Amino acid sequence: MAIYRTLYYGDVTVGVGGRITIPQDMRDDIGIDEGDTLTVRVEENPGGGRQMVLWRAEQPVEE
Repeated sequence: MAIYRTLYYGDVTVGVGGRITIPQDMRDDIGIDEGDTLTVRVEENPGGGRQMVLWRAEQPVEE
């Protein structure tokens, strides 16, 4: 199991229909390209606070 550390925080905009705009610098840092699939996990703490965690799904290796 990997342990991650926070590199930085940033703001994203929620638009029409709940669409989230991820800033270009964040996309560049984690290698998100148009058409990539993101995996989403929603977490809840004991006090009822919730957060959403996103990561880029592994891309199939092309031979």
